[in-house]
Amino acid sequence: MRKIVINKSYEQFCLSHKAFLRLRELGQREALQEIDLGAYWPAASTPQEPKFNQCGKLRDDQMLAQVVEELGVAANGFCAELKVVAIPDDVRWEIRSIDGQEQISEVHRTWA
Repeated sequence: MRKIVINKSYEQFCLSHKAFLRLRELGQREALQEIDLGAYWPAASTPQEPKFNQCGKLRDDQMLAQVVEELGVAANGFCAELKVVAIPDDVRWEIRSIDGQEQISEVHRTWA
């Protein structure tokens, strides 16, 4: 099964600073490439700070899923409600926003 992280909140996807630092500990490439602004502005590196911790755009990254499972609600960034969803490995998938909340859908062919 493949694990994918989605956001069940109406706001944008983002991680808490704690989750961001944990991804760095694990060596996740995106987290290592993102500047840790929280290190320079610690008073604003709380989960409620919307400008930080935008890494995690590769939603099927297994390190990201691991961190969200490990930290639970502590992984949530500003107004985020992150959830790990498991789908079969052979499914072509996409994330769709339905009424502002994300869900995983199987990719189907479309003709116009």
